[in-house]
Amino acid sequence: DTKYPVVGLITEWVDETGNVEERTESSDLGGTMRLGSQLCHLEKGTKARELYGSATIHERHRHRYEVNNVLRPQIEKAGLKVSGLSADKKLVEMIENPAHPWFVAAQFHPEFTSTPRDGHPLFAGFVKAAGQYSRGEFEK
Repeated sequence: DTKYPVVGLITEWVDETGNVEERTESSDLGGTMRLGSQLCHLEKGTKARELYGSATIHERHRHRYEVNNVLRPQIEKAGLKVSGLSADKKLVEMIENPAHPWFVAAQFHPEFTSTPRDGHPLFAGFVKAAGQYSRGEFEK
């Protein structure tokens, strides 16, 4: 019920057979989630790219909301950096705040692929940064 939603429903997508599906707020939401492993392009010079050590990654999704691209210029003007984009480079997958010591947000679910013995790069990076911060070693 806001005039300018920052996050909104996915209104159009391509299903597994290649058909374009559409939906509105009044549509039945059954089967409309963005699910499974999705390709993500990581931007150069970002914490995400540094943590993963790669230009592209695959991450698991389970959601039906996306960042409102109409507001993307304002979001970036406010200081946030889009650090990850979908395969078609239309959907925001990751966002960072370069002015903050460690602010990384992801649309996907890193907990789906993290284990105690093999921590997800985002979790491992966060824990490492927290340790450095507590010892007074943290670098922005």
